[in-house]
Formats: sequence, structure tokens, C-alpha cells
Amino acid sequence: MQAETDLARLLAAMSPRLDETVYVFATLPAGSPEPAGLAALMRFAEDEGTTLVLPRAEAGRAGLGFTFPCRRIVLEVHSSLEAVGFLAAILPRLAAAGIGVNPVSAFHHDHLFVPEARAADAMAILEEVAR
Repeated sequence: MQAETDLARLLAAMSPRLDETVYVFATLPAGSPEPAGLAALMRFAEDEGTTLVLPRAEAGRAGLGFTFPCRRIVLEVHSSLEAVGFLAAILPRLAAAGIGVNPVSAFHHDHLFVPEARAADAMAILEEVAR
């Protein structure tokens, strides 16, 4: 399947899917090893340390401190990494509703991490945008 770049088609084809897992953000100091067997969804290295996005249960099992319990919403349309304006068309609607979002663009889809308590609200807004 070819990645989509047309904004109108991206919005019309977007099918948001709420992941049931509660994720959290944790950090490891620069140079610290990652706990063995950790099932992180995402890792991002910064100068100050490595950010991990992982299931809350995994963070607890590894004894990691964490913040931002959230749910992941997958925007199920194969958006191109070169698409212009897709998240810019969506994120202001969530912001207007007071929903903080941590977006991640991956190869096939865009992913939105929203506060656990606001996941249903975010889904309603995204479903409205897709109509």
C-alpha cells in the first residue's frame, strides 16, 4: 500500500483505533543500561537520557519511576512521513478540548498518546474529524 500524502484523503480515510494498554513515559539517565527483558514500545535517546514509552505494568515490574499514564490512539491510515498538515489538522481540535497529546509519527501510521482519563473524549473528536 502506498503512503498517502493528500490531506483531504488522509482525513477522510483516518480510522482512529484506541489501544487498550495504559502506557507511561519513563527515563533512564544517559549511559544507564536498560533493564533486561523490558518490552518498551518506543525508545528515544536524548543528551540527558533515554525516554521509554512502555506499558505501565512493565515500568512497575522494572521498578522505573514514570509519568503521564496515557492511552495510544493509532490513526489507521498509511500516512506518508512527507505528508503536510495531517497532524496540524487534528491536534488543534484536541487542544481546544483541553486534551494534551504526545504525537509520534512512525513509518506506517501516526500515533497519539493522550491522558488515560481523556481517551474516550479524544476518540470522539477524532471520529468526528474523520466524518
